[in-house]
Amino acid sequence: MTQKSSAAPAPSPRTVTVTDNSTGKSWELPVHEAVLGPAVVDVRQLYGTTGLFTFDPGFTSTGSCESKITFIDGDEGVLLHRGYRIEDLAEHSDFMEVCYLLLHGELPSAAEKQGFEQTITYHTMLHEQLTYFYRGFRRDAHPMAIMVGVVGALSAFYHDSTDISDPHQRMVASHRLIAKMPTIAAMAYKFSIGQPFVYPRNDLDYAANFLHMTFSVPAEAYKVSPVLARAMDRILILHADHEQNASTSTVRISGSSGANPFACIAAGIASLWGPAHGGANEAVLAMLQEIGTKERIPEFIERAKDKNDPFRLMGFGHRVYKNYDPRASVMRKSCHEVLDELGIKDEPLLALAMELERIALEDDYFVEKKLFPNVDFYSGIILKAMGFPTSMFTVLFAVARTVGWVAQWKEMIEDPSQKISRPRQLYTGHAQRDFVPLSQRD
Repeated sequence: MTQKSSAAPAPSPRTVTVTDNSTGKSWELPVHEAVLGPAVVDVRQLYGTTGLFTFDPGFTSTGSCESKITFIDGDEGVLLHRGYRIEDLAEHSDFMEVCYLLLHGELPSAAEKQGFEQTITYHTMLHEQLTYFYRGFRRDAHPMAIMVGVVGALSAFYHDSTDISDPHQRMVASHRLIAKMPTIAAMAYKFSIGQPFVYPRNDLDYAANFLHMTFSVPAEAYKVSPVLARAMDRILILHADHEQNASTSTVRISGSSGANPFACIAAGIASLWGPAHGGANEAVLAMLQEIGTKERIPEFIERAKDKNDPFRLMGFGHRVYKNYDPRASVMRKSCHEVLDELGIKDEPLLALAMELERIALEDDYFVEKKLFPNVDFYSGIILKAMGFPTSMFTVLFAVARTVGWVAQWKEMIEDPSQKISRPRQLYTGHAQRDFVPLSQRD
């Protein structure tokens, strides 16, 4: 005799009810649960069902995709890559391992890591004809302008990795972008200061190789400091991906049309160039220059507290992290290691930054408002101490973020529900009107 199961029936899917107050008509919309973070209301059928669109300028309350790569909890100060805390990755891992994790979903075995590093290393050289692109720019061209142009031009040289329907070509393009971005960035810097290009070396790791290409010259040997190389590696890790920000969304939107991966990453670089996105650490140094001396810090602290004063302390607080930026504590440690290594704590601007940090961390107003120094505050100081001009700060951001863009692009291409992006609008212009011939207009 077969016994009937006494298991409880599966719970009904969660829904929300939308009601039109003018007609009293209601509709049920499905809700999709997240592993972490807020659930989302599925509005894909909203227009077909109700004749209405949602309105969300900046898409700040809209989930544009499903992703398994990065999770952020701004209220609690949490940043996870594939489930791993950013603090643990920055402390115990290196950038190549994080790249593998973002691309493949799991941390590599020793053999997988060695194979991946070798693949990236042997893709770092650029097609020699690409060097002629640099000569077409003015000598005072902004390095980000060069980055947009050269990265977009990669598709003209690597035809064997532009077929986005081929998984092998997608991966080859991903490897090429990660590998060549430091070379492109270092060449942009060298061009801007009139020095000869320095080719990559296969005996150096990713961060050390970038520093060598950036700062070495043919006239003398250059020894990469392990402390500076480790600090650069951490900067790359901490900026590798940050969920659906402006540049990542730009890459996804570009990719949704079927554009080749090099064009999509060039679009991401263009978005990152905006001062509201990638220019925050550059703004930190501009602020420090405005403050000028340690004696003026209290004056600017009071100005920052005044709601009627337009002055803002750059590098404190974060749009996403309402508690603290989990990357900042790691970057703070690296910052002090770099300053100790270089022995330049007495440099006026850097000394000013350290004093501002100390005062802000002890000021009741900033503690109460949780306006702690963020990753941009420390990264700007580190990069200046290393010798990078501010024009290169966003370029370094692009070098780090390339792996995140590539991972997000790859995930989007492989998503069966992916379709071309087509945001809607709330039209408030003229209704239809008759054309008036030029001779009859006042």
